[in-house]
Amino acid sequence: MIIGVPKEIKTDENRVGLLPGGVAQLIADGHQVLIEEGAGIPSGAKDEDYLKAGGVIVKEKAELYAEAELIVKVKEPLPTEYNLLRAGQIVFCYFHFAASRDLTEAMRERDIVAIAYETVQKSDGSLPLLIPMSEVAGRMAVQQGAKYLEKPQGGRGILLSGVPGVAPADVVILGGGVVGSSAARIAAGLGANVFVLDVDLARLRYLADVMPPNVTTLMSNPYNINKLVSSADLLIGAVLIPGAKTPKLITREMIKSMKEGAVLVDVAVDQGGCAETCRPTTHSAPIYHVDGVIHYCVTNMPGAVPRTSTFALTNATFRYVREIAAKGWRRAVRENGELALGVNIVQGKVTHPGVAEAWSLPLTPLASLLG
Repeated sequence: MIIGVPKEIKTDENRVGLLPGGVAQLIADGHQVLIEEGAGIPSGAKDEDYLKAGGVIVKEKAELYAEAELIVKVKEPLPTEYNLLRAGQIVFCYFHFAASRDLTEAMRERDIVAIAYETVQKSDGSLPLLIPMSEVAGRMAVQQGAKYLEKPQGGRGILLSGVPGVAPADVVILGGGVVGSSAARIAAGLGANVFVLDVDLARLRYLADVMPPNVTTLMSNPYNINKLVSSADLLIGAVLIPGAKTPKLITREMIKSMKEGAVLVDVAVDQGGCAETCRPTTHSAPIYHVDGVIHYCVTNMPGAVPRTSTFALTNATFRYVREIAAKGWRRAVRENGELALGVNIVQGKVTHPGVAEAWSLPLTPLASLLG
């Protein structure tokens, strides 16, 4: 199979879909790998490294898309890339269709096979291709929140840890999954008072067992959310429903009740965000203010630390890339139920329930398209 690795063009996106080590393995498997010139440089992978691995460096993005049967990238195609896609082409990346009808319709119109990292799912319900980036984003959420709480950044002037004789900050985290638990560990390690809310009692019991004493677990319900949001210095949205829109748990009225200069980091922004006031931002313009509350809603947080996040991501994605390349997408998803759940759109037909529900589109069972 001919595999293409384009350079990411989303604002401040510095990750890359494959590293030279993966390229070398795919070449050994008998495939051809095309890499757009400069694609890996922000992640520390030079063109010469790809050439040594057996890859082919392509200068023009259009040429790469025209030749590749399988496109492996990080973020969803942007409008300038839509017309480069062709019918039947396999695209494997983060799509987050439930956050964008325009993207959904564009990919349907291009008749591609869209396999989304974020909905590949194991039998235990875990999301192996979302976990590594959720770990990065959860840790970064505290790091960014701490920065924007500083007075020169417009924040309240609060140190998360406090000091002897001065109380630490209150950090409230909605969601106790990978993002939430990663954020809680970092915030707790800094000495903050941490509150984690989740609807899964078993998850709360687990977190109560493994977290330090300065982490309090609470059942997520409107009463507890409303109470804690109003007292939060740093509020982190870490809610996820795989493949579907994130529920709006934080209302505009709740935002109004927050302290002047408090910070909201909505990690759920990729799926629409869990705050009514959430809108996507970029690393170059990461924040905006609503009712005196700083909102940090960057859609590709791990892109800021590509030398960490690219390795973490490709460690997880590579085995699926290898399987698709070796078997073709139909056989690969027939034989691998995890990968089958990653298939969101097949040549105009929506095959993932979350995407169909988000935009009231007809749902086509994937089995009916496999032949």
